[in-house]
Amino acid sequence: MTTEVTERPAASGPSAPNRKPPWPGLLQLVATAAVLATIVSAWSIDFAPTALIDGFDEVVALLERMVPPRLDDPGRIAGLAVETLLMAVLGTVLAAIASVPLAFMAARNTTPHPAVYTVARAIITFCRAMPDLLFAVLFVRALGIGVLPGILALALHSIGMLGKLFADAIEQTDPGPREAVRSTGAGYFREMLNAVVPQVMPAWIGTFIYRIDINLRMSVVLGFVGAGGIGFALQDALRGLIYPRALGIVCVILAIIVAMELLAILIRRMLLTPEQTSPARDRATRFAFSGLLIGTVLASFVVLKINPVSLFTWVLPSIEVFTRMIPPNFDALGSELFVAAAQTVAIGVVSTAIGVVLSIPVGILAARNVTPNPAVYWFARGWILLVRAVPELILAVVFVAALGLGPIAGTCALAIGSVGFLAKLVADAVEEIDPGPMEAVKSVGGGWWKTLFAAVIPQSMPAMVGSSLYLFDVNVRTSTILGIVGAGGIGYLLFESIRTLNFDVAGAIVIVIFVIVYAIERLSGWIRSRLV
Repeated sequence: MTTEVTERPAASGPSAPNRKPPWPGLLQLVATAAVLATIVSAWSIDFAPTALIDGFDEVVALLERMVPPRLDDPGRIAGLAVETLLMAVLGTVLAAIASVPLAFMAARNTTPHPAVYTVARAIITFCRAMPDLLFAVLFVRALGIGVLPGILALALHSIGMLGKLFADAIEQTDPGPREAVRSTGAGYFREMLNAVVPQVMPAWIGTFIYRIDINLRMSVVLGFVGAGGIGFALQDALRGLIYPRALGIVCVILAIIVAMELLAILIRRMLLTPEQTSPARDRATRFAFSGLLIGTVLASFVVLKINPVSLFTWVLPSIEVFTRMIPPNFDALGSELFVAAAQTVAIGVVSTAIGVVLSIPVGILAARNVTPNPAVYWFARGWILLVRAVPELILAVVFVAALGLGPIAGTCALAIGSVGFLAKLVADAVEEIDPGPMEAVKSVGGGWWKTLFAAVIPQSMPAMVGSSLYLFDVNVRTSTILGIVGAGGIGYLLFESIRTLNFDVAGAIVIVIFVIVYAIERLSGWIRSRLV
């Protein structure tokens, strides 16, 4: 779910390190292939260009039935909201603890052996490719309903991002300090601790805080499968068609996510912008953040009533459930499995195309150095923040209620969710362009539109292409689980097979999901490396 959303794309543009020259004509080839794939995909799921417009009217009608929002049990909702926040923090902390040693093994310049490197990268890739909601479903089946399956699902899926970005940061370190420490006769562990960790710590802190923000969005929807959090109350209200209560819960979710995002921005600014004139203040800030984090983790065990021993005893019951998916049964569903898989990819393709069209104008208007006036800037930024605060699965629930079951609802949900994801990346990329060409166009009398097309878009195009390809990767991952709410794709078959205890069929579906996500990730990554 937004996924995966998920981690930031690699740096792109002229300053990207070790950037390969783009292949001649590859951009035109990719653009042509994208248009053809969108047309074919839209045809295969019967998605008409007017679906979003028609869907907007239906969604408005549904929202009118939700007004005014209400909270029938504020105390219970507040408790579930706190539970959701603590799940996100604890899951991220557990993932970070596991990702640090994994990152050293998965970094080419610190791994002890090529075989260790291969295994570590395989673990990271597996965790990245498997949706967090899928992990949650399996853990709920193995451990029962509660917060522990949700925490474990968040932790395992987060390892895919944290492990990769932690390892990438290690590979970008300066070898000089390591050589200096090694010359003193220090061993491997002391060399890593004294020479590598100080260099990567700023990047690790930024990634960790960003992941908490992501996991908070993820934890909201885990309740849909019984893995704890406020999502359970939301699903209960929607299932009972109590729409005003559902909107009240959505408002609480929006408030939590917006507050958390603002807090994350503040913490990142405080921790990652050293106080040049006051090192003592910088140390005090880091100490306060560490204390806050430790206190929150301890509170998580108490409030969530988690026995620390359960963080180790979950392995055996989970292995028992996971092994029941082996050998996978591909014959039970026959062609239906691959039709659903193709529908999942089609949802990802169409939603990405719509998301790109909607996101780029919003992203440009949300760039401080390009926006026509401050009012437009704040409106665009506010819209991006609002859309990002709503997980795609919740949007899918709304569109299913308004448009009915099927892939059109899932496509609309992902398309709207894409605006929050891609528009922010576009805005950030535009704000980082060189101001020189813009000033040159303005100096010869060029207006806003001339400046935009002559100086802004050409500079930001590499980043836009890279981010759009990354959005496609994320949307395909997310579309694999939208079936849980009837929004089309292979997810419906997966959750039905687990619900009916057909684990061998679920195993076949999991393999197909992994192959789809991994293939799309590798393809989009290769194209990004050649284009940007």
